[in-house]
Amino acid sequence: MKNIVISILLIIITSSCTNDSESDLTLPAPVVIKYSTDVKPIIQANCIECHTNPPQNGAPMPLLTYQNVRDAIIARGLINRISSTDPGFLMPFGGDRLPQSKIDLIIAWKNSNYPE
Repeated sequence: MKNIVISILLIIITSSCTNDSESDLTLPAPVVIKYSTDVKPIIQANCIECHTNPPQNGAPMPLLTYQNVRDAIIARGLINRISSTDPGFLMPFGGDRLPQSKIDLIIAWKNSNYPE
């Protein structure tokens, strides 16, 4: 029995060894979050009903273009609105809060300096 346990341990130890050196390892390419491929679909699916041109249902501005969305984040607190848990302040108004993953994606886009 003791020999079987030792044999199994040796197999596990030797099978976990690799020939990779530190110089062989590569870092994954950074993920670039873009307005056109990542943020725009979120806005179109959740905001355009009111934030069209002209805005509807009391929305203060359109969110139809890259510049509209960027300006709404910088000057109008868009991230605070979509991140809120207060039903009276939350966007989309009268709807469900966006999934946190979508909010995080928009925040990451902002933190990456708004790639188009």
